[in-house]
Amino acid sequence: MDVSALDGDRTLGRNAVMGWATVVNAEFLLVASYLLLAPVTPTAVWIYVYPFVWINVAIWAIRRVDVSAASRRRRYVGGMVALGYLFVLGYLGGLYGPGMGGLATGLRIEVMSLPPGWSPAVLYSGEQVRLALLPFKVVGYLTLAYLIYATVLDATGSATVGIFGLFSCVSCVLPLIAATVSGFVGGGGALVAAASAQSYALSTAVFVLTVVLLVWRPTAGSFSRLRAKLRV
Repeated sequence: MDVSALDGDRTLGRNAVMGWATVVNAEFLLVASYLLLAPVTPTAVWIYVYPFVWINVAIWAIRRVDVSAASRRRRYVGGMVALGYLFVLGYLGGLYGPGMGGLATGLRIEVMSLPPGWSPAVLYSGEQVRLALLPFKVVGYLTLAYLIYATVLDATGSATVGIFGLFSCVSCVLPLIAATVSGFVGGGGALVAAASAQSYALSTAVFVLTVVLLVWRPTAGSFSRLRAKLRV
């Protein structure tokens, strides 16, 4: 056994643990400072956790994935696929959409009215277009687009796994589904409210799953080997 290699792995492991401990502590202090200084009433703890799950998973993924060398044509195709993917996610996820016409209210930047990760939020309501740029969503969707780009450039990867990322916009889709169902079952208001309350939990879970799949890039053979190991 190569002792120097083993020591190197241990050092890298300790550095990684210390690095993540620093990040999590900094995030905790940021949230604590917000709760002390902001004129808000603390709400469900998960509201403060969701954004940092997205951001931390995004950081982990970007550090784990390297972009393969590729021809200019392949880089161009990968870039177009990633941009299209980001365009769809941004629209379905509520980062942008059609304008408000005569009801437009212009630009505002929310800082202290929203928890860290949700803020600083750039909100724009124009006649032609509206924007709701929440930091954790912007980081998350950009990361998914980057992973799609890296997957397209990887000759052994399967870009089709990226379609799972479309479901990370469930935070806006689920209430619409609930509203449709409520037309048949009655009591629509409560159903829509329940769907809205759970939507970010679902979108966070699906985002994490999508990132793991895009980093791992499993194939049919991967699942076969996994099943074989589980049977042992």
